[in-house]
Amino acid sequence: MFGISAPQMAVHATLPWYLRALGLIGLALVVMFLSRAAYDFGKKFAGFDQSEANGEVERLTDSNAKISLEISGMRSEIAQSERQLQIERATYVDLVKQMKTLTAENAALKEDLAFFQTLMPSGGKEGGVAVNRFMVQNDVLLGEYRYRLLLTQSGQRSKDFQGTLQFVVHLQQQDNKKSVLTLPVEADKSDKAYKLNFRFYQRVEGIFKVEAGAVVTSMQVRVFENGSNEPKLTQAVNAS
Repeated sequence: MFGISAPQMAVHATLPWYLRALGLIGLALVVMFLSRAAYDFGKKFAGFDQSEANGEVERLTDSNAKISLEISGMRSEIAQSERQLQIERATYVDLVKQMKTLTAENAALKEDLAFFQTLMPSGGKEGGVAVNRFMVQNDVLLGEYRYRLLLTQSGQRSKDFQGTLQFVVHLQQQDNKKSVLTLPVEADKSDKAYKLNFRFYQRVEGIFKVEAGAVVTSMQVRVFENGSNEPKLTQAVNAS
């Protein structure tokens, strides 16, 4: 239609699609840039800075690594100190044992000195047999009793003393009944451990066991000289 009443018509140049795409991409980049800027501004406004945070993380990481190295070194020093302490404790225990041993040896030497002084011949006196250091001990771990004694002959020793030993062990049973054990038993009377033959002294040691539940209260030693049925001397000691 032509004339005044005809509708208006406009003619526009058509843009290619790739220009429109580039425009949209540019608009999107601008929006992203503005969003990023707004985000960074918001973090700074709130007191947070990514670069500072990254630097702080690196600093803490380095500090943690140094602390880990220090802890590792301290653990190594502690382990070395513990080993040194164990060595010192073991050395201390050994020294205590040695001290106890030396103390016991010193006491034994004093006893030996007194003992050998009694062995010195004294003018014209007839020799006599004596019992020294008679002891009976209970070895709980092995369930047995150990005894030891020292027989000496003092004065003028015109001949060797020859004889035998006999032990009388006093026991207390679980029911409080008392009993006696004689050593050696009949089967062991020929045992050389009970034979005596000495001029100056003779050490005697032995082990014996008792019935289960029985306890040794005391022990008596009897010394017989060959040819005599009566003991030349007797001595008793309590068990320890």
